[in-house]
Amino acid sequence: MKDLRPPLERRRTDQLYRTRRVAEGPQGAERVIDGKQVVSFCSNDYLGLANHPAVIAAFTKAADEYGIGSGAAHLINGHTRAHHALEEELAEFTGRERALLFSTGYMANLGVVSALLGRGDAVFEDRLNHASLLDAGLLSGARFVRYPHRDVDELQRKLATRTRGEKLILSDGVFSMEGDIAPIGELADVAANYDAWLMIDDAHGFGVLGESGRGALEHLHVNSHSVPILVGTLGKALGTFGAFVAGSEALIEMLIQQARTYIYTTAPPPALAEATRAALRVSRNEAWRRDKMRALIERFRSGAEQLGLSLMSSETPIQPVLIGDAVKAKAISDALFEEGLLVTAIRPPTVPRGTARLRITLSAAHIEEQVDRLLEALVAQMERTGHSAD
Repeated sequence: MKDLRPPLERRRTDQLYRTRRVAEGPQGAERVIDGKQVVSFCSNDYLGLANHPAVIAAFTKAADEYGIGSGAAHLINGHTRAHHALEEELAEFTGRERALLFSTGYMANLGVVSALLGRGDAVFEDRLNHASLLDAGLLSGARFVRYPHRDVDELQRKLATRTRGEKLILSDGVFSMEGDIAPIGELADVAANYDAWLMIDDAHGFGVLGESGRGALEHLHVNSHSVPILVGTLGKALGTFGAFVAGSEALIEMLIQQARTYIYTTAPPPALAEATRAALRVSRNEAWRRDKMRALIERFRSGAEQLGLSLMSSETPIQPVLIGDAVKAKAISDALFEEGLLVTAIRPPTVPRGTARLRITLSAAHIEEQVDRLLEALVAQMERTGHSAD
């Protein structure tokens, strides 16, 4: 039997070892982490809804009505009126005929790709796609083809070599470690030209981008019909848990019949569905949350430019600061934590070697003073570790 201790020690030596911190209390801009009061800049709770009173009240009321667990898979007796209502509201919000709930975004991606593709087919993926999209393509049994980040011309060249079988183009809407947005309109044109499916995982765009929060497609003015398969998650901007796939009647029915990660898993708690319905209403009715989030993004980027910090190109709440060296990234993250600022160091294998970074995420729950404090601390710590702010 293989001794697992040496590879674990190598990860520690290379500053790649992952550890868990213990949080107390609800999600929010300020939290107690490992017993220390900090301002958190690494949550995906972009609109500040995870602890919203209306969302909590909806969950509590539904727990009284439905209990906690759903008790079974959707296709047995776990699919409740609450689940059904949420699916209908998500379909309407995204401009699709139907929507289907999944337990997680990971399971949604695995379920869709394995249901639609198999041997003899091909999946084309952006090189910087989320791990769940990459795994979905690899596990589907289809030919797995990657193209350089946002390189539509190279994607087109690779598609031209495939003359048989189904073809699926798979991309994040907002790339989770870079914060930039996929060229969805161009991807849609290429998909149409080569008779390929196009699937966009808009986990970090849904609820965040677009005037009404409908996501990357709304932000880029791309017609929903150009993207036959849309995936969104509920545990980020909406502050709850789970995911959905939205598309045509035929697509959703096919997933109900063939998506193993939907068929063979317990349905999420009905109370979560009711909480998500409430979060969706708040997101739609309180557009000021997106306005505030965008203002904080602009403040952070403007301040970073004035202070000489080099940011990666992003107009979303994900604002990575490229460090390069994993050891330095971890040292800066640890030093910021000691100053009461929680900023995650993202290191290989999550990102390519030599591109370790601080992944800063901003939220409507933050205030301007917290953003300014982060900027000042970043400059000081980068100078202290010998990392040029320029």
